[in-house]
Amino acid sequence: MKVSYKWLSEYVDLSDITPYELAEKLTRSGIEVETVEPRNAGVSNVVVGYVKERSKHPDADRLSVCIVDAGQGEDLQIVCGAPNVAQGQKVPVALIGAKLPGGLHIKKSKLRGVESQGMICSAKELGLNDKLLAKDQQEGILVLPEDAEVGMDAVSYLGLDDYVLELGLTPNRSDCLSMIGVAYEVAAILGRDVMLPEIAVTENGGDNPVSVRIEAEDHCYRYVGRHFTGAKITSSPQWMKNRLMAAGIRPINNVVDVTNYVMLEYGQPLHAFDATKVKDRSIVVRLAQDGEKLVTLDDQERTLDSQTLLIADEEKGLAIAGVMGGANSEITDETTEIILEAAWFTPQTVRRTARTLGMRTEGCVRWEKGVDQARVQEAGERAAALIQQLSGAAVSKGVASAVVREAKPAVVTITLEKINQHLGTSLTAADVSAIFDRLRFSYEQNGSTWTVTVPTRRGDITLPEDLVEEVARLYGYDNIPTSLPSGQTTQGQLTRDQRLRRTIRHHLIGAGLHEAITYSLVHAERVGDVAGLHRIDAKPISLAMPMSEEHSVLRTSLIPGLLQTIAYNKNRQNHDVAVFELGSVFLTTEEKLTQLPEERLYVAAALTGQWLPQNWMGANQPVDFYLVKGLADSLLTRLGIVGATYKPVSDLAGMHPGRTAEVWVGERRLGYLGQIHPAMERAYDVSETYVFQFDLAELAEAAEDAGYYKPLPKFPAVTRDLALVVDRDVPAAALEAAIRQAAGELLESLTLFDVYTGERIAADKKSVAFSLVFRHPERTLQDDEIQQVTAAVVDALKAQTGAELRM
Repeated sequence: MKVSYKWLSEYVDLSDITPYELAEKLTRSGIEVETVEPRNAGVSNVVVGYVKERSKHPDADRLSVCIVDAGQGEDLQIVCGAPNVAQGQKVPVALIGAKLPGGLHIKKSKLRGVESQGMICSAKELGLNDKLLAKDQQEGILVLPEDAEVGMDAVSYLGLDDYVLELGLTPNRSDCLSMIGVAYEVAAILGRDVMLPEIAVTENGGDNPVSVRIEAEDHCYRYVGRHFTGAKITSSPQWMKNRLMAAGIRPINNVVDVTNYVMLEYGQPLHAFDATKVKDRSIVVRLAQDGEKLVTLDDQERTLDSQTLLIADEEKGLAIAGVMGGANSEITDETTEIILEAAWFTPQTVRRTARTLGMRTEGCVRWEKGVDQARVQEAGERAAALIQQLSGAAVSKGVASAVVREAKPAVVTITLEKINQHLGTSLTAADVSAIFDRLRFSYEQNGSTWTVTVPTRRGDITLPEDLVEEVARLYGYDNIPTSLPSGQTTQGQLTRDQRLRRTIRHHLIGAGLHEAITYSLVHAERVGDVAGLHRIDAKPISLAMPMSEEHSVLRTSLIPGLLQTIAYNKNRQNHDVAVFELGSVFLTTEEKLTQLPEERLYVAAALTGQWLPQNWMGANQPVDFYLVKGLADSLLTRLGIVGATYKPVSDLAGMHPGRTAEVWVGERRLGYLGQIHPAMERAYDVSETYVFQFDLAELAEAAEDAGYYKPLPKFPAVTRDLALVVDRDVPAAALEAAIRQAAGELLESLTLFDVYTGERIAADKKSVAFSLVFRHPERTLQDDEIQQVTAAVVDALKAQTGAELRM
């Protein structure tokens, strides 16, 4: 929002405060002023002159010799090179000694032998933004209106003796998107009165022929129409042009300029229609039909949909509500009869339309952030008075109006105790009441409790905390004392879940994997490629407006994203990849969502190629099932999860039926690991790939919180290796369980170090070798003790699994 300092001073007395001081006070109260820019770019000693005579230069075809009355007592002879200079014009004249932007100093000179006593200036030479001028004023000298007084200071006449404060508003402060809104804010800061413009509309025409009907009641709450006849479309007076240009708006004509002027003044966007182009002077506020078209004021044909709010007559659309008018009802130089619109459209409707059509106007900005519904008619009356004043139009009697819903001010209750508790201050009830008075908030006070009726212009205030913020702003943030927190405090630390996630990340990175972050959105055809961890009939969750087909459905497993990562690396000649991801999946059993899906945290890893290519021994170690199982084992051990068992499974989607196992701890299913199905490997164009995937919630339930420590042993250990021959279908876990049960407390550790099938073993048998480490914490073990325990282990293995010692 660009605020003219001179314009603002008409609403609030700023006689004793400079623009820069005002900017400082506004910023300190929470309304950031980004820049303070003087409109005068370095112009001095430039006055309004009148061209009395113009003749051709005797020695130059493109130069003119002008006799100019500049109010200096004597006429000036000025040589001018502009092609548009003519007798009878009012023009800006830089006198001898004048200074212009860019360091230009005007001196008496001769041009082709003819003396020149000054310079007739163009808009650019005065530092004006010529893009905000009419096309006929952008080239050549600047021709001033007839009402310009000869000899007066051109800087003052053109409004260059002004400053523009550019406000960087937060979205909640839409009230400051108007001059009056800023005036209320400044008056509250300075403790001064607000002087609102006087509105005087004389209804000197016939009866108002305009009728208004609101069909889209959920999108438009109020519509007011004024009717004018006998209007004369001309250029706006210079004072209005100056204020519009200071705000960055190009003047067009007196009627359109009034709508923009009042929009800046009240924050209420308005629109004017040529009434002769509105059938039966009937206004209908309705939703457009799908595919309905309208050519807007920028001469672009817009295709509308059924959610676009349209201002129409009984036959055609006239304007896109809150966004832009239609060319078919535009105010032109021939317009004499006018319908003025003042309405209130819902911010959501205007925001959606502007985004859909890719349009962004000053009106859109205000509608999106909120317009004061209670001031719709007041703003319309202000515009009506100005149109009547500037165009000479007759105002028809009565106002055409339709109201669906009235604006209701918010009522908020606050106590002195709450204010002081939040701010750490010792304000009195009188201090707070004085602040509410400065804000012009009406209230009822009962001791130290206030029931505040918030003006509708302040739509950002709905809660007691909002009033606390207002008190803080007006009291002054610099006046709020510094205080340390009181009461019992606790040491900051990670939650259990945060520690778990951090431990998992650190462990897998330390094990040699790289963390990946993949999209939570996948292609609709890829969502069910690889099984998740919850055996439910999970339904795909599709986005309503996806950015692309590749990212249109929420994932139910982390594996597809990791497979895409492996494929991406493979395509760039990186064939040895080990990655993991810790992220969310989204699950629901509903075809159409009626409640939020369940969000679960998974951790998954995918490995392919060589795990240790060309290690120090010179041998490659390709990724296989046992490597991934070892990584999973090490992770579970790091988390304090003991007693994990691995159960073969053959029906998991996307997984190899003979090389996949589920991981269980007791009755708790933690996840699974194994090889990706060859068909799925081909679909993703990856080589042989192994994965694991765990549910973090299940890991958290199975994990032990505290780490444990054991003293270094004082007595030596004894190691015994057992090579066992068993049936091929006997799992190693069964052998391990039998050994642990038979060995008892003396068994310190048990390691499976070899599995063999081959020529020396029967076809239906396998050789499984374990290393057993025995130790007593308080003494050295004797050989006979070890023999007894070993014999007990062998007997138990034979009885429970049919295992025989391999000779």
